[in-house]
Formats: sequence, structure tokens, C-alpha cells
Amino acid sequence: MSAYDVHQALFDELDARTAYLLWALRESVFVVEQECAYPELDGRDLEPTTVHVWVSDSGTPVGYLRLLQDPPPDADRLKIGRVLVTPAHRGRGLAGTLMGRALEIVGARRSRLDAQSRLTGWYAGFGYRQDGEDFLEDGMWHTPMSRPGRAR
Repeated sequence: MSAYDVHQALFDELDARTAYLLWALRESVFVVEQECAYPELDGRDLEPTTVHVWVSDSGTPVGYLRLLQDPPPDADRLKIGRVLVTPAHRGRGLAGTLMGRALEIVGARRSRLDAQSRLTGWYAGFGYRQDGEDFLEDGMWHTPMSRPGRAR
């Protein structure tokens, strides 16, 4: 991945330009491309434990995900969400690169995600298993999935 760089930062570590580019990237995929009118900025990005992970091509973000800490009693569990790669950069393994970094951050902890249902097989390759009923969100079917923690 010669031109690609992987980054991670907490909200307070993001400079204004990078934050703007990340939010614009999420909006371009989830709101515009997928035609889901919803409040993309949900306040969770500001939480002090939220980790933003992105892949850039020559300094421009082209893929993204975030990790959120679940509230008590599951504060030891992380939630992966907002996983995306721009259309022009799909098919190059960047989503796998993002998930690899996310799992490095997760470490031995438990984690969960709400996969677009058509992608459950892909997430299963990272050790995630369905743990609830499919649900419709913003016009798309999603499947709750979890990955158990590992013994230290």
C-alpha cells in the first residue's frame, strides 16, 4: 500500500481540517451515496474514548471507521461503526486494513458491530458472529454481530 497511510486519533487529537474531511467523507458515503437521510453527526465522535481510524491516499482520507466504548455495564466492550471506503478506492483491501487496525485497538476486549446484512460473511472473516435479529435501519437491513474477547 505504497500511497496509503493508516491513522488513528482521539477527537482532541484531530486537527480541524482532518476532522472536516472525515465528516465529509462519512456524509458522502452514508447520506449521499446510500441515500440515508439521518443525523450523521450523532455526538459520539466527541466522546473522549472514541477512536477514529482512517486510511489516506496522498493525505486525503479515502476510508474510515470509528470505535466507541459501550456504556456500563459493558464498558469493557468496543463498538466498531461507520466502516467505509470511497467508491474510487474499493476493491483494494482498504476495508480489511481498517478492520485490522480496529482489531489491534480492540486487543483482548470484546467488540460488536451492526453490519449491513449483505456483509455478514465478510465480518465473519474477522471472527464476528450474529448475536441478534436482523433489523431495518435507514432503509437497509443490518445484522448485530459480536466478537468475544480473548484471554490475556
